Amino acid sequence: MDIPYRRARAVRPLVLALGACLMAAAAQAQPPAPGAPPAEAPPTALPADLPAYGADRPLPELGLVERRLDNGLTVWIVPRAGGLPKVDYVLAVRGGLASDPTALPGMSNLLAGLLQEGTATRTSVQIAETLERLGASISASASSDGLVIAASGLSSSAQPLAALFADVVRHPAFPASEVQLAKTNALQSLKAMQAQPAYQANRAMGRVLFGDHPYGNTLPTEASIAATDVAALQAAHAARFRPEQALLVIAGPLSDDAALALARDAFGDWAGRGDAIAEVPAPAETGRPQFVLVPRAGSVQSAVRIGRPAFAADDARAIPAALANTILGGGFDSRLMRNLREDKGYTYGAGSSFGLRARGGAFQAQADVRNEVTGAAIGEFLAEFERMRARPVPEDELQRAKRFTAGTYLFQNQLQGAVASALASNWLLGRPADYLSRYVEQANAVTASEVQAVARAFFDPARQSIVVVGDAAVAGQLTAFGAFKADDAP
Repeated sequence: MDIPYRRARAVRPLVLALGACLMAAAAQAQPPAPGAPPAEAPPTALPADLPAYGADRPLPELGLVERRLDNGLTVWIVPRAGGLPKVDYVLAVRGGLASDPTALPGMSNLLAGLLQEGTATRTSVQIAETLERLGASISASASSDGLVIAASGLSSSAQPLAALFADVVRHPAFPASEVQLAKTNALQSLKAMQAQPAYQANRAMGRVLFGDHPYGNTLPTEASIAATDVAALQAAHAARFRPEQALLVIAGPLSDDAALALARDAFGDWAGRGDAIAEVPAPAETGRPQFVLVPRAGSVQSAVRIGRPAFAADDARAIPAALANTILGGGFDSRLMRNLREDKGYTYGAGSSFGLRARGGAFQAQADVRNEVTGAAIGEFLAEFERMRARPVPEDELQRAKRFTAGTYLFQNQLQGAVASALASNWLLGRPADYLSRYVEQANAVTASEVQAVARAFFDPARQSIVVVGDAAVAGQLTAFGAFKADDAP
């Protein structure tokens, strides 16, 4: 069952001891003078007798069949011969966190979590008991651009599972007692998050990158959780859960005709009520970079965020950007990790990402660093950005990045349910049906000049906004990068 919080996990003493040793070793590293250009990383020496890398295996041909029901519901059928006798249903609907009312940011998380807490004809207990009897599961999550609901079970129970799945997504009752429990849990989770500098940094960075656009207002607040009620959830469900703005993916050992019959039986009479959700507009062009210091008295670390707006997920630069990011900060062997963690000992981990959405996106780099090296760490970030812009990526480094990107992508999309969910998520982002199967081929075709073009466009140090959450005493280290203003907003 999806819940809006995470349970704490016990951490083994051995892991704590190992982490302490690593941090102590990092703290002993002697950093060079702030602002010094990063040294070229020496090539990794490998034994001469290692066999050559094997060829990357492409994703199996999906054989995707597209159909559309009379009510406008798009159905993608992914027949999977052999393998486990398992069927997966994934429904994606447009309208996610960016479509929440301005006064109710984060409401979509509650909406997703409450779908299986009771329908017009089933209680939450009855839903749970049916799932247990079928040996199945249902989960739901919200993103900026939509909601994704997934059901998975044995193919022998494909029909009853489809019926239950359709009831959950089409007829949620949002019982008042379940709504109140979900809100209580969400408030407790929020209080824990608010104590973390990462939450404060991400919230401030969202406002910096997107201003008043909905993409910059997707994190919940105490006021938004408290104000969410049954009526608001019902209205959001009616506006978003509509066949003409939804995709149903069916994957499993089913024929096209059998899968289509299941879709018609469960969703063929589905019809929207009232007005559909308004389309989220594209973010407006932002002005000059902003520099924000969020005071956190007594903090022994600074949470650093550096970034700028980018482009939408369906942009042709998305795959070259993924390669550029892998090299810069997308993995343990990235330049940011080698510089800020291994060479300087400023942080336990540094990274970067392109957060791409259906209507826009952003590039962001981040690390939590010791107070005394806050300014020096920012300088190293910007130096690595400039290095990516100034010099083409060496061929061996590009090839390593391609293998890492392709291997990770292939690993994540091996399971049938993962493929169905990836197809649904790509659809929400405006990507075509064949994006998944062509990704590795397109990634391997990226050139060093394309990577450098992305770096020149989006890694320019002069165009980066900077957010720092930390003790006010670090302010003196920040003056070299811009005029920082204080932000005390929660």
